[in-house]
Amino acid sequence: MSRYPQFDRSQIRLLPLAQRGHQLTAQEVLPLAPPAEPFVAPGWPELVGAIQQARAKDRPVVLMMGGHPIKLGLSRFLIDLVQRGWITHVAGNGSVLIHDFELALVGGTSEDVPRWIARGQFGLWQETSRLNDVIAQGAARGEGLGEAVGRVVLEQRFPHRELSLAAACYQAGVPLTCHVSVGSDIIHAHANCQGEALGQCSYTDFLIFAHTVRHLEGGVYLNLGTAVTGPEVFLKALSMARNVAHRQGESIRRFATAVFDLVPLPPGYGQGPPGKEHPMYYYRPWKTLLVRTVQDGGQSYYFCGDHRRTVPGLWHALVGSAVRQEPQRRSA
Repeated sequence: MSRYPQFDRSQIRLLPLAQRGHQLTAQEVLPLAPPAEPFVAPGWPELVGAIQQARAKDRPVVLMMGGHPIKLGLSRFLIDLVQRGWITHVAGNGSVLIHDFELALVGGTSEDVPRWIARGQFGLWQETSRLNDVIAQGAARGEGLGEAVGRVVLEQRFPHRELSLAAACYQAGVPLTCHVSVGSDIIHAHANCQGEALGQCSYTDFLIFAHTVRHLEGGVYLNLGTAVTGPEVFLKALSMARNVAHRQGESIRRFATAVFDLVPLPPGYGQGPPGKEHPMYYYRPWKTLLVRTVQDGGQSYYFCGDHRRTVPGLWHALVGSAVRQEPQRRSA
């Protein structure tokens, strides 16, 4: 036992989501339709070509994301890319599953943080706490977080399960791995959160992710709006994968990385970030994904823009602009 006092979670009061309200409802999720204007940027055709080539050769296309694409109503685009076989592995932080779960269960997600943090009620909602029970059940089954959530959304026939990325991945046999930071997600504050189950499931997901990265040669890694979790998890998994590959006389060098974010970078970003005395040196997507991990044979791309432009733009380039030959649906 620790010598230090701990917070007593049993004193916390959870309220129903009906009292919270949602900043995104199921009716506001964007329809699966071409964007008003195609997304155009330097390197865009090359990235689309890299994805097409990777799938034609049955190589993985990994999407690592934060929760904002779901909060922006982009679930249908991501689900369709999974179902069509363009994306072979989805990964994200804890907020991805929380927003996905709420949207599928009650038809809404995302709360007014300033309003509820002032009342000490931010994140403390009854229906969302069910995620902790799902995680505990997943740990007992030996599942990862994404796998456990996707299975439950389908088996329990959540009212809006057609909007669930986790359910779509589970149904398609595509891994959805969730890489949590303890204390960063609202469900960690709930009394039914079991740290051992959370850690077990998320670590299972990390090993699933590392297995995918082990086969990334010739593939593509997409980093969608995650400035810390995505680069850091990928960096460790790539080191693990290269360690094993090196001892087996193989290499994991020739793959493409692409970062989608709102931070403007100079045209010569591929040459590396500024020195350590500059704040942008610590912007991990730049130094990790655009430089270090591809410096010995890979290619990197950076796209600055609102996800509501880039995600539909990518979907349209791969799916919506013309009738294309469907990619192979199983990755190595």
